[in-house]
Amino acid sequence: MRNRERWPMYFEIQQQKELGFNKSQVARNLNVSRNTVMKFWNMSIEDYHTFIERLGTRSKKLEYFESEIVEWLRQYPDLSAAQIMDWLTEHHGDLKVAESTTRNYIRSIRSVYGIPKVKAIRQYEAVVDLPMGRQMQVDFGETKLRRPEGHFVKLWFITFVLSHSRYKYALWQDRPFTTIDVVNAHEEAFAFYGGMPEEIVYDQDHLMLTSENHGDLILTHEFAKYVEVRRFRIYMCRKADPESKGKIENVVKYIKRNFARHRQFTNVEKLNEQCLAWLARTGNAKVHQTTKKIPAEVYALEKAYLRPVHKKIEIFTTTTITRTVRKDNTIWYEGNRYTVPLGTYDGTDKVVAVKVIEGTRLIIYETRSGHILAEHPLCVTKKGELIRNNNHGRDRSKGIEAYLEHVVKQFSQTDQARDYLEEIRRRKPRYTRDQLQAIEKGLAGAEAKVADQALAYCLKYGLYRATDFTDALRHFKEQQRQTAPQPLPSKPKPLNEVEIDKRKTKAQIRDFDTYRQILRGGNA
Repeated sequence: MRNRERWPMYFEIQQQKELGFNKSQVARNLNVSRNTVMKFWNMSIEDYHTFIERLGTRSKKLEYFESEIVEWLRQYPDLSAAQIMDWLTEHHGDLKVAESTTRNYIRSIRSVYGIPKVKAIRQYEAVVDLPMGRQMQVDFGETKLRRPEGHFVKLWFITFVLSHSRYKYALWQDRPFTTIDVVNAHEEAFAFYGGMPEEIVYDQDHLMLTSENHGDLILTHEFAKYVEVRRFRIYMCRKADPESKGKIENVVKYIKRNFARHRQFTNVEKLNEQCLAWLARTGNAKVHQTTKKIPAEVYALEKAYLRPVHKKIEIFTTTTITRTVRKDNTIWYEGNRYTVPLGTYDGTDKVVAVKVIEGTRLIIYETRSGHILAEHPLCVTKKGELIRNNNHGRDRSKGIEAYLEHVVKQFSQTDQARDYLEEIRRRKPRYTRDQLQAIEKGLAGAEAKVADQALAYCLKYGLYRATDFTDALRHFKEQQRQTAPQPLPSKPKPLNEVEIDKRKTKAQIRDFDTYRQILRGGNA
């Protein structure tokens, strides 16, 4: 901001301050930042004058590198401020300069030294229209349309245009295209046109091309088989060169801006009907801005030059896409996670099929058998959500049921034991397994009679806890021990019955010199 522009702003801030406006109101009224208003809010005229003078005399942070920057700009006029900043950092270490400061300084340097930024301009040459029936161009597009409920849904389309007549065709889907979808779309387009051209121009898309291979194109397996049957010539544009198929690029933009913009989406079938009606009404019926002809009228002549398509090739598809099951038994779809039954993940890159029904439901099923694994409401309003079905979690009920029956069999009164354990399960559903484990541990080594006594006691007095049962079990065990007859103590053997060999054992007698040597420190 120049100094002559700063004074009116300062006076306007002070004037609105006197009128009683607060800082936020002043910032909105003057269309300046609140920080600017706060800086000048309590500044006197003398202080502001000093501030302006200081602005005119203060040095700029990058002035020290001016000659170096000017030399770079003169040698490389197309250098960006970001690249100059990187070079300065590389040559002079870390510079504490904001990127905006660098951009402003480079802009002023270019102005002072007369070094405009040079942009490489690609030269284009007008191309004579190809003969009738010679070429068709194909490309893909995607956009979002609003559903009647208010949320947006993502949609994909493939579009075709005859290079001579500019006669257009488009086909929509509510999911990304696969190679089989592309093949079927070509067949629909050939049926729409009533024939096929000699050559078709494509972008380098992974659905059709595996590798450019220095001009020896390697097509995907499905698309290569289709081209071999239809026998049309392929022209692949180079990477990052959309201008080489400008006709179809314009068609994609035309469909997005004229047909799709602000259109309400109900289902794919209706959208394709609306698109065909739009093509007949507008897309192919209006005068083309380049040729100054109506595409439908030129197409009526070009149709005779198209190669006939005698039999339609139909490749049947389930109209689904595939997803890999993650180790937490979920799949990703449109930025959200959807659960599949526990155990679907098997440690490999397991692939399942995904299908969207009516734009509201997501079906997940086995790719080979077609067995449905899960069905979820489609989440389109949020991203990063976990959409789960509670039945997909660990089925703990089966494990608990089996464990409960296992503990029941350790009682002789199985019916009473089952009623007792079921009541514990009802009262403590979260801790059923812990309760059963404690009861089973207490039953280890207990006689059936004691277990039945403890069970009857707990049922009689309504004691439905594992600790109560184990206490009762301990009580009846002790009671049984006290009432059981004690065995008589065994009598020791008389001395005269000790083994004869032990009675004949004698201690070893050593010579006296042996002990004398030990006392002197010698070896025995």
